[in-house]
Amino acid sequence: ANYYGSVVMSSTVKLGTDSTTGKDVNIPLHDLLPMVHPDDLVVGGWDISGMDLAAAMDRAQVLEPTLKGLVRKEMSAMVPLPSIYYPDFIAANQGDRADNVLSGSNACMEHVKHIRKDIRDFKHANSLDKVIVLWTANTERYADLIPGINDTADNLLQAITDHHSEIAPSTIFAVASILEGTPFINGSPQNTFVPGCIQLAERHHAFIGGDDFKSGQTKMKSALVDFMINAGLKLTSIASYNHLGNNDGKNLSSQRQFRSKEISKSTVVDDMVAANRVLYKEGEHPDHAVVIKYMPAVGDNKRALDEYYAEVYTPYPLIIIIIIIIIIISSSLCTSEPFPLSSPQIFLGGHQTISLFNVCEDSLLASPLILDLVLVAELFTRIQWRQPHTNTDNNALTSASQEKPEQEWKSFHSVLSVLSYMLKAPLTPPGTPVVNALAKRRSALVNVMKACVGLEPENDMTLEHKLF
Repeated sequence: ANYYGSVVMSSTVKLGTDSTTGKDVNIPLHDLLPMVHPDDLVVGGWDISGMDLAAAMDRAQVLEPTLKGLVRKEMSAMVPLPSIYYPDFIAANQGDRADNVLSGSNACMEHVKHIRKDIRDFKHANSLDKVIVLWTANTERYADLIPGINDTADNLLQAITDHHSEIAPSTIFAVASILEGTPFINGSPQNTFVPGCIQLAERHHAFIGGDDFKSGQTKMKSALVDFMINAGLKLTSIASYNHLGNNDGKNLSSQRQFRSKEISKSTVVDDMVAANRVLYKEGEHPDHAVVIKYMPAVGDNKRALDEYYAEVYTPYPLIIIIIIIIIIISSSLCTSEPFPLSSPQIFLGGHQTISLFNVCEDSLLASPLILDLVLVAELFTRIQWRQPHTNTDNNALTSASQEKPEQEWKSFHSVLSVLSYMLKAPLTPPGTPVVNALAKRRSALVNVMKACVGLEPENDMTLEHKLF
């Protein structure tokens, strides 16, 4: 099997330079550190639909018939566990699928305990070393942030106990995972990680990550906009249109669920714009519109159309050359009408439009991201750090008894922002910047991994080829 589309399994990283040939030495990213192989993962989960996965494959109409035939026996044996269903949080059009749900339509501590038990039972039944929970369910509406309800860890737990209606199913799963010490990753755009949930993760030193898979249109956007702004092009508008016919598209046809997706898609360029005060004044940003339409006929084959409109500067020599060419052409036309002066002005106004059209199987494009998120999250649960011991005494003969003790090893912050490369709206520790530029996010991931084996961060200076 191949793992195309997975940055962990199908991309390489520069290890160094061969001193004899001067060529770069690259190795697979997953060989840089000891990482879990996807073949060793055991998959299970919950769903509000009780359909076994073989029947679900047929309903989704994503995989090819020959592939479905090869895995049908194994997939038919996989039946999802009953899940949480709070109708107010997902589109009403999902109600006909909800035949495999726990009793109760509001948050309650019984649901938290049930999910915790499911995690423990799954781990024990499969003799697993570790469990990672990843939310791949439909987009929920945004939860209101209410002081005294979900603003602190204690208030959130009390609100769950009190059956408060503003606690989302995904937040219940997150709380259950945190209390079990199990990493939880949100692959959808809603605000699962309300402030109280983040505080709870910090309190229990549990790992969380989010939000929303960055797979197609937005991944391209976070690369292209970074390129354009760094090239000195002033991007003035971005229009993004999508239509798809899978169940995700059906759920997003509801305005409240679409709003969650619209927010995560629209904020993806903010850090790139804010980084260039030459092009953009404080508070200035490109116009940005996002449209998603449900089109059942196209199924999982999502269509994405984007238009990027930018202002560019045309150098004076180029203006002269163009005007000369225009004059020559105009003279050769032998017409009595004068050449319209407005034409060169339109061209020389310096505008550039880039249009993209992308067609892809939406679910299959996201699948390798799921693997990457699980593999990287698991890796970082095993990495610890501490500051090096330094002797502040100037006397080199200071006895060992006077030296300060070594600092304790620490884990990464509970919010695993290192996962940001795979996510549209990266969750970061409170008070820290959000970086969405695609190249920067990959560089951050690779350089942290290289630091773990004592390698210098990646750079492209190649001074050895420029100085000697």
